[in-house]
Amino acid sequence: MAKTAAKVATKTVDNITVKEITGESMSFANLLDESFKGVKSFEGSVVEGTVVGLDDEFVTLDVGLKSEGRIPLREFNNGNARAEIKIGDKVDVFIERMENKDGEAGLSREKARREESWILLEKQHKAAERVTGIIFGRVKGGFTVDLAGAVAFLPGSQVDIRPVRDVTPLFGTPQPFIILKMDRARGNIVVSRRAVLEESRAEARTELVSNLKEGQELQGVVKNITDYGAFIDLGGVDGLLHVTDISWKRINHPSEVLHVGQTINVKIIRFNEESQRISLGIKQLDADPWQGVAERFKSGQKYKGRVTNIADYGAFIELEDGIEGLVHVSEMSWTKKNIHPGKLLSTSQEVEVIVLEVDVAKRRISLGLKQCTENPWIKFAETNKAGTVIEGEIHNITEFGLFVGIGDQIDGMVHMSDLSWTETGEEAIKNYKKGDMLKVKVLEIDGDKERVSLGVKQLSENPNKDKVVKEKAPAAASGGVDKGTVVTCTVSAITSGGIEVTVGDKMSGFIKKGDLSRERSEQRSDRFAVGEKVDAKVIKSDRGGKLELSIKAREIDEDKAAMAEYGSSDSGASLGDILGAALQKKTAKAETPAAEPKKKAVKKAKTEDSSEA
Repeated sequence: MAKTAAKVATKTVDNITVKEITGESMSFANLLDESFKGVKSFEGSVVEGTVVGLDDEFVTLDVGLKSEGRIPLREFNNGNARAEIKIGDKVDVFIERMENKDGEAGLSREKARREESWILLEKQHKAAERVTGIIFGRVKGGFTVDLAGAVAFLPGSQVDIRPVRDVTPLFGTPQPFIILKMDRARGNIVVSRRAVLEESRAEARTELVSNLKEGQELQGVVKNITDYGAFIDLGGVDGLLHVTDISWKRINHPSEVLHVGQTINVKIIRFNEESQRISLGIKQLDADPWQGVAERFKSGQKYKGRVTNIADYGAFIELEDGIEGLVHVSEMSWTKKNIHPGKLLSTSQEVEVIVLEVDVAKRRISLGLKQCTENPWIKFAETNKAGTVIEGEIHNITEFGLFVGIGDQIDGMVHMSDLSWTETGEEAIKNYKKGDMLKVKVLEIDGDKERVSLGVKQLSENPNKDKVVKEKAPAAASGGVDKGTVVTCTVSAITSGGIEVTVGDKMSGFIKKGDLSRERSEQRSDRFAVGEKVDAKVIKSDRGGKLELSIKAREIDEDKAAMAEYGSSDSGASLGDILGAALQKKTAKAETPAAEPKKKAVKKAKTEDSSEA
């Protein structure tokens, strides 16, 4: 072969550097170009292939090359859905290599779909259009979405407007998304489902708010539950369903009847167009059970009900659906006082009650439980009269007396002043202890006030009987002390409830704490001492002849007398002026007769000096 001059040049074909020889003879270059002809249209490109083979793992395709290629069957799956493919189907595939190490064409279905999807997705991203995808997997921080072949990342925060506990129902279902970010170099796509929902919500909200009006009935979904109510999603706008508007019945917490995600029917009871605040109600969908309640429940009649709630101050009784009444703690038992209602009743218990009062305006019904049983105090009064002697057990001892059981769970009280004729109350009460059986005399019965007064000393004769005068008896006839008389007495004992005193040699009396002084700050028994002398007014004498006295009454009488003699506050005189005038008068009366002429002489001299001037 003849040698000719030649030049060497380089040529790049699909990133492959090829040496090209040029010169007078081009036969070698022509052969080289012929060998690389068509490379651009195969390797690295998407072509259509025909399915010629199919098994459990691979799909065999013919793409027109000298050898066929195989692609894993999983690459034909649509998300989690198994691929539906058969022999003879035409499928677009990506040619990775003309021939791999096994002599087969290197093909990829995923890359073919991804290549096509990326081109379309980039156009949709620039136009801010929505794309359709299928959630098919979970990854750290979110989920994977199939966008027609391209795999995108869906952050957990972008799944819904509010947190979703279970995303499983969204899997495998075509969903609209908005592309937030694309990076082709890294192959990253970030999408959001929340953005789509917010756009739809805004559109729906505008349309919904323009058509809202009070009294309208709507369907909503429970969005959130709080202690005071629940927020209801009405389809783009939220409304508040207050706990008091959920049911005509008593509801302690909205979670008793509602749960998040529940679909309910509601009624708009208030709508503020300016603030766009919506108040909703469920109970307003039904008739008000309080209509005609006064005709159905009349005072004094018995009804059966169920205990729905127990509080410190009483128990609520459901008389019928949506109608409740309150049994106050004071209306629960004739004998058990200051006891928690929970110790007498239990929730859901069926009870019989009597209607005491119905207030339709305030939607209140006052009920009584104890009125359904016989009043033991009245029963005792019917079978026992004043002067009856009975025996009972000492149930309690207090600073002012004894409580003695007198039958049917009721107690009578023996005041400490009725324990002994000769001893003070504090001395006498030391002789008794809880659980002792004690014989007492009934002194007074008040069934309405639920009181029975008892006495111990009245079982024996009063040794001071001759020295005690009946109230309103003339002093001369009695030889003792009249009611209303101011006497000087001696403090014999000091108690927390007052002071024990003696009048004369043997007559005893008692001044209550509230009668120790006119001033509240001075009504303290500890400011007196045993043996101290005090002036007090006789108020009355009890059945045993013991006097009841009052320092307060004496002080009030003295003030009234001073006002009557020296002026009144209405004329401008103050109490200090009046008492001052009384003191001056008393002082004037105490002056001796010898001083009077001297006083007149001084007055006369002053008058003469004044006239000379």
